[in-house]
Amino acid sequence: MAPNSPPCCLSCISLKDRCPRPHGLLGLLLTKACLFALLFGVVWSVTGSECLPGGNLFGIVILFICSVLGGKLVGMIQLPKLPPFPPLLGMLLAGLVLRNVPYVTEAVVIHTRWSAALRNIALSIILTRAGLGLDPAVSALRRLKAVCVRLAVGPCVVEACIVAVVSHLLLDLPWVWGFILGFVLAAVSPAIVVPSMLLLQREGYGVQKGIPTLLMAAGSFDDILAITGFSTCLGIAFSKGSMWMNILKGLLEVVGGIIAGLVLGLFLCCLPSNDQDDLVLRRTFMLLGLSIFSVFFSHVIGFAGAGGLCTLVLAFLAALGWNKDKAPVAAMVGRSWDVFQPLLFGLIGAEITVANLNPSTVGFGLACVCIGLVIRVLVTFLLVHFGGFNLKEKLFIAVAWLPKATVQAAIGSKALDMAREEGDETLIKFGLNVLTLAVLAILTTAPIGALGIGLAGPRLLARQVKVSNVA
Repeated sequence: MAPNSPPCCLSCISLKDRCPRPHGLLGLLLTKACLFALLFGVVWSVTGSECLPGGNLFGIVILFICSVLGGKLVGMIQLPKLPPFPPLLGMLLAGLVLRNVPYVTEAVVIHTRWSAALRNIALSIILTRAGLGLDPAVSALRRLKAVCVRLAVGPCVVEACIVAVVSHLLLDLPWVWGFILGFVLAAVSPAIVVPSMLLLQREGYGVQKGIPTLLMAAGSFDDILAITGFSTCLGIAFSKGSMWMNILKGLLEVVGGIIAGLVLGLFLCCLPSNDQDDLVLRRTFMLLGLSIFSVFFSHVIGFAGAGGLCTLVLAFLAALGWNKDKAPVAAMVGRSWDVFQPLLFGLIGAEITVANLNPSTVGFGLACVCIGLVIRVLVTFLLVHFGGFNLKEKLFIAVAWLPKATVQAAIGSKALDMAREEGDETLIKFGLNVLTLAVLAILTTAPIGALGIGLAGPRLLARQVKVSNVA
């Protein structure tokens, strides 16, 4: 047959010529739709009703999607001459809306055990990232010394004690539950402080006196102190027996968590060895696996407060052993946080049912939060008084110590989860109060703190201008 002659039959026409193929945007949309339908079909064939409205998988997927969209929408809010709002607010509000909209609530259902498990995984990732980031904080501590210690310890402890006293008087919380609430509210938010400080550092504000470095380092120790105090009080609150035995058990949880973290951290320094393939991937899996196992196993053996400390210590020791090789591991852990951050804040918002809130609890709760914040600002201002800072710099440090978000979302519901396992209605009520105040603290202080840092930084801090040498 000649090269240009028509085909003698249909069989001679290639399949490529007979099948029209969509191109461009239409082809992309059709491909994604088919992939989604195929994924749904596979999941449905395996899980059945779990991926349909009212099932756990359906609820988790919808919550995740809505939280991501809520975070992006809030992050896009840009007022003139103001920094953007933190996306975590949108994630929290998305869960709150899904929980309180009629009909949607009946379709988006997540079992409490699933919700608690996902939040514990998110807590493990947060603690792992905190442990990996302690190395530069320790270096800053050596340089900044007393100021960093005062800033990390003083405001956290004082605010926790003030909140414990005020909540005992206004909300009738027992003393140990008052301190649980106090340490939940006392932690500063690294998700807001660290990016804000890095931005100011990049622009040269406060660099000459090391203010951004000081706040990032002190923030790490502030969170660790708050989590340690919370874990100790949590162990005491759920222990059986006399008060002295409960206090001893709480201290044993702290010591046991640190020792277990030392052992597991040294183990990670040795394995996997440097000559193995996919070293970063294996180190990340082992680090996250041991962190998650520590948090969950501590619940199994009845020492719930030890898991968090174990995770912090093992991540810190692993980072020291890996030295400069820890950067790619930290980056991969950060990617896992990008997945669990929307879930964490969405699930926290979904725990709050507005119709069931007691107005007096909300009112007195806001009073507790505000009183704690006022005392925190005053104490912070006084503690940096002898640090060589001028009046404007001291005001900025006090403002930067306001925002609360990540730690409150991670540990705010932990007491409620344990109370539900106990089945004690009184403890569940206390746990709901702690969770409600944690959400109120996030909603009030996260935007105020983020906007306050963005506005106060350029106005209160001196800018270090790089001057090039002219020959």
